[in-house]
Amino acid sequence: MAANEAHYTLDLPTFDKPVKVLIVVAPYYKDVADELVAGAKATIEAAGGTWDLVEVPGALEVPTAIAIAERMSNFDGYVALGCVIRGETTHYDTVCNDSSRALTLMGLQGLCIGNGILTVENKAQADVRAEAAGQNKGGGAAAAALHLVALSRKWAAPRDNVGFHSDAIRMAGETTGPETA
Repeated sequence: MAANEAHYTLDLPTFDKPVKVLIVVAPYYKDVADELVAGAKATIEAAGGTWDLVEVPGALEVPTAIAIAERMSNFDGYVALGCVIRGETTHYDTVCNDSSRALTLMGLQGLCIGNGILTVENKAQADVRAEAAGQNKGGGAAAAALHLVALSRKWAAPRDNVGFHSDAIRMAGETTGPETA
């Protein structure tokens, strides 16, 4: 079982400027959600960051809330939290696949998102994964978001002499061409 295996975990990144993270949680299973949020908050604070928290009705609404926040606010990163437990219908597959796909697509567009939406077979699995003092998947999702923020800041640094240059810059260093007699 994965719970008994040792996993390597990166140290939390450090930041020169404060980091502001939005935690978006679907508290359908409130006790699980509360543990996920506790882990995420503690991890963000341990890295010197601040957080804001919003609740949405379900896992399918988490990506939409993040997309709205990205358009209308100033967060550096996002933590997606919730829990989907397999039931008797294919709704489980839809919710798991679509929420994950939406978060991944936003990440590929440059958003710094840690995905902590649990997808489990039963409540016992959810409890083990969510527990802040245990597997701490909420803290892991926050750490993932923080690492992505650190990378985006690292690579956002201004670079000289890379890429295309405007005509004005290029022409300033050019001669006017061959002289005519």
